[in-house]
Amino acid sequence: MTEALRIDRWLWFARFFKSRTLAAEACASHRVRSNGNPVAKARHVIRVGDVLTFPLGPHIRVIKVLALGNRRGPYAEARLLYEDLSPPVPLPPEEKSPGLRDPGDGRPTKADRRAIDRLQGFDPGEES
Repeated sequence: MTEALRIDRWLWFARFFKSRTLAAEACASHRVRSNGNPVAKARHVIRVGDVLTFPLGPHIRVIKVLALGNRRGPYAEARLLYEDLSPPVPLPPEEKSPGLRDPGDGRPTKADRRAIDRLQGFDPGEES
């Protein structure tokens, strides 16, 4: 018999989800596909060579299972369990947030205001 592992455990081993519960919920909500077929339950078994498709953040991940693993190890170990068939595409650069400014933009500092006053010939010691 070939080795098999529950899909929720494998997704957790491979560090795609922070907990088995989150992996199981993704399976139960039919967001995970195994070899093109929707997975309805976390108990669905996967084998080496299966291709999994699921959304993760703003990306759709397509993953080929290379090994089943036997524990949730560090990232370097988890990375050996799969091959990423569609690496995430970086998002296009967005416009700057309205709260962020380039240096020199926006309201002048107190030192800037004093320099502007000196340039305009205003003497702070004089009364208007």
